[in-house]
Amino acid sequence: MDINELNPVEILSDDECWEFLLSANLGRLAVSVVGEPDIYPVNFVASDQKLLFRTSEGEKLLELTVNNKVAFESDGVGREQAWSVVVKGTARVLETRAEIDAAEQLPLRPLVPTLKYIWVEITPARMSGRRFTLGPEPERF
Repeated sequence: MDINELNPVEILSDDECWEFLLSANLGRLAVSVVGEPDIYPVNFVASDQKLLFRTSEGEKLLELTVNNKVAFESDGVGREQAWSVVVKGTARVLETRAEIDAAEQLPLRPLVPTLKYIWVEITPARMSGRRFTLGPEPERF
């Protein structure tokens, strides 16, 4: 029996989590205001141990400015393995011209043809990740 069959779930180190985040471009932003959670798909870029995405005026922006404590998840699935990384941290809107100019140099463009000129940066407080070896369910008995 292969070792991965015995333990198909591997805990990722922070460095491994960052490797996956650096290779990804789509994730989910979770926010909560007054006990009401929301989740939004966003395309993003990882840079300098932070996550950045673009948005526009609307509920997502309002919610993360009311409560800047957020969670973010990104994942990927291949033929034999899958992975998931969850980041919990603080979100803030980039405000200075220097910050915005630096963000504009990052390789992030909208996936949908919409106008999104507000940059948001997530600074992780903690992260966790898992790599999964895919396969059929083992026999129960």
